[in-house]
Amino acid sequence: MAAGPRERLNHRVTSDAPGWDAIDAALERLYPGVEPKHFATLIKWRLGGPDPLDGISYYPRLDPVPHWHIVSYGMSELYGKESANAEESGWGFEFTFRLRRDAADDDPPIWAANFLQNLARYVFETGNWFEVNHHMDLNGPIALDQETLIRAIAFTEDPELGTIETPHGIVQFLQIVGLTPDEYAATQAWSVRDLLDLLAERLPLLVTDLDRGSATDDPVIAEAVEEGRRREGSATASLAVAEFSWRRDGDLIRLVVGAHIAERVAQTLLGRLPFGRQLVVNGPDATAVFSSGSFSVGTAEESDTLAVVLTVEALDGLVSVLVPEAGVRAVPAAESLVVEITRSDLRDGDGNLVETIG
Repeated sequence: MAAGPRERLNHRVTSDAPGWDAIDAALERLYPGVEPKHFATLIKWRLGGPDPLDGISYYPRLDPVPHWHIVSYGMSELYGKESANAEESGWGFEFTFRLRRDAADDDPPIWAANFLQNLARYVFETGNWFEVNHHMDLNGPIALDQETLIRAIAFTEDPELGTIETPHGIVQFLQIVGLTPDEYAATQAWSVRDLLDLLAERLPLLVTDLDRGSATDDPVIAEAVEEGRRREGSATASLAVAEFSWRRDGDLIRLVVGAHIAERVAQTLLGRLPFGRQLVVNGPDATAVFSSGSFSVGTAEESDTLAVVLTVEALDGLVSVLVPEAGVRAVPAAESLVVEITRSDLRDGDGNLVETIG
C-alpha cells in the first residue's frame, strides 16, 4: 500500500465510481470541507494486487477526544454492481476505526491501514464477513511496535456514519473497537453488545486507546459484567477456534484444546449450559456441541460432530480442567471424557513468535 494524493473530485463528477461517491458524500456531510489524509493502493485487488481495499482515509478529530477517524474503501462495490445481492453493496459494509492520537500529531499511523487491509484480506480469502457484535481475538497486540493491552476487537455500527444507501445497495459503516483480553473474555461470558454499552459510557464514540488499561479493572464495570452474566448468561452460541479438536482414545473421548483458548471455552460454557443453551465449538477439522442433561458423549450415526451432554457436576468438572496449563486431565464426574491442553504459540502477522502459553 502506498501513500499519495488522490483527486477525490474526479469521483464526484463522473459515474465511474458511484459507490466511492456515496462514501465520499457521507463523509462530506460529517466533515464538510475537510480533506483527509488518504492512502491508495498501487495495484487493485481485482487486478492481482495484494491489498483488497482500494483506499483508506484518515480524518483528524479533536472532539470528544483527539483521534483519527479512519474509513475504508473497498468492502463495498465502488465501481460497478458485480454481486447478485441487490440489497447490499459488496460485503455490505466498510470498516471504520477510531484511534486515539495526540492533538498535535498530524502523522497518520500506517500500521492501522495495514491492519484494515489484513481484516479485509481475511474476508476476501475466507468468505467470512463481519457484522455488528462480531468479535475477534487477535492473538497478540493490535500494534506490534507498541506496548498495548488491546489484543482483541469487536464490531459495532459507527455512531456517526451509520448505514447509507448507495447505487449498488446499502453500506453499513462497521466500526472496529479495540478490547483488552479481560474485556474480550467478558464478551464471551456475557454479551458483546452489553459490554460495548458499558465501554461507551467511558470511551466517547468508542475510540480505541492503545494506552488505556482494562475497563474490567474498575470494580463497578467488573460487577456489572458479573451481574449480567449471572442474570442473562452468554449470548455467544458458537466459538470458532483454531486450537480445538477431538478424537477417540480407546474407550475415552479426548478433547484437545489450546491453552490460549481454554479459559474462554470454560467461561462460555458457564454462560450457556446452566441457562439451557447449547454451545457449538468449531475447530479447523472438528466440531463439538455441548448441552446440559444426563451425561453422554458420542456421535450420531454418520456424523463427525461430537455431542457432549453434561450434568451440573460434569460441567463443573470440565470447567475445572480447562486451564491454560499443558497436560492431560480426566474430567471429574465425566468418566469417559479427558481433556488435553496443548501449548499455544502466538505469532504475529509475519509469523514471528510473540508469546507462548501453557
